[in-house]
Amino acid sequence: MTTSTPTAQGIDGAAIDGGLYTDITDFARHTHWLNGTAAAYSSVGMGVFVLILLAAWWRARREGSAVMAGVLATPFAVVIAYLANTGIKDVFQEPRPCRALPHDFLIEACPAPDDYAFPSNHTTVAFAFAVALLLTSRWLGSIALLAAVAMGASRVYVGAHYPHDVAVGALVGTIVSLILVLAARWLCGPLVTRLREGALRPLLVAQPS
Repeated sequence: MTTSTPTAQGIDGAAIDGGLYTDITDFARHTHWLNGTAAAYSSVGMGVFVLILLAAWWRARREGSAVMAGVLATPFAVVIAYLANTGIKDVFQEPRPCRALPHDFLIEACPAPDDYAFPSNHTTVAFAFAVALLLTSRWLGSIALLAAVAMGASRVYVGAHYPHDVAVGALVGTIVSLILVLAARWLCGPLVTRLREGALRPLLVAQPS
């Protein structure tokens, strides 16, 4: 049975799914061969999404203006999703599992007490990227979605988050990205069409070979 020790005012994440968190971190304890890879991806894996976004931009140069508008809106959607998620963190102030369950196995160092757990910023950003890319290219978006799921799983595996932190982070990223990227495709297509006729044309339209 998992017990938690209150460390700060805020929701008690360990009471929600602390047992599942312990099961996952126990799995990490017995899979040392995977620890380094998971920790590295959890820390710097966002670079994967940037590379996929660059591929989507390159592809969109041969697509319609609405598609390019969605690609250009993606970084804004990601930033806004991150800011929204940070606001949620400040409201709920859920202590990190490394503080509520200090005896569980931990790969990533325990953050400062005011670095709250709920929801997961990494997962929010990953899913914001993935959903935006799915709206641009099913193939590239599918790769990004798999990478986003791996990012969320890695955040629990390294001990940084509870499973519900990851689930809600994925939801926040998905909702924000859907709203903003779909709005950009609908509203900003004409603007992209005009920009494609100006000085930015080489960046927005594929040049004839």
